[in-house]
Amino acid sequence: MALGLREKYASAIQTAKGLQMDGSADEKDGKLYFKGTVKSEDEKNKIWSAIKTVATYQAEIVADIKVIAPPAGSAPRQAAGAARTYTVKSGDTLSKIAKSELGDAQAYGRIFEANRDQLSDPDKIRPGQVLKIPS
Repeated sequence: MALGLREKYASAIQTAKGLQMDGSADEKDGKLYFKGTVKSEDEKNKIWSAIKTVATYQAEIVADIKVIAPPAGSAPRQAAGAARTYTVKSGDTLSKIAKSELGDAQAYGRIFEANRDQLSDPDKIRPGQVLKIPS
């Protein structure tokens, strides 16, 4: 009998619980939906790293893990300018990411410019890439 997705991704679920992710991992229609919030990019990246230990994660995981901002005035000064990140999923384009993350598909150029260190062409992004999202 095949493992259910919750069992297959037990390590990622335990990682999320250990980091006190506020959310859930629900199995539906042959996919595992990770949805929730964490306190930092580092926590989000740890959950993604645990998810990516399963080679078939791209076909089985739909994840919406957001970093919640600390209350105003409590963030360290250096973190105030820190950019958010976005992990590219299959089917994504910079325009689609710009629309979802910045509210404007035409802002794809800002994402491209912020990621010149890893992108040479705005039409060539790969699933799994972690892009910086400018504020």
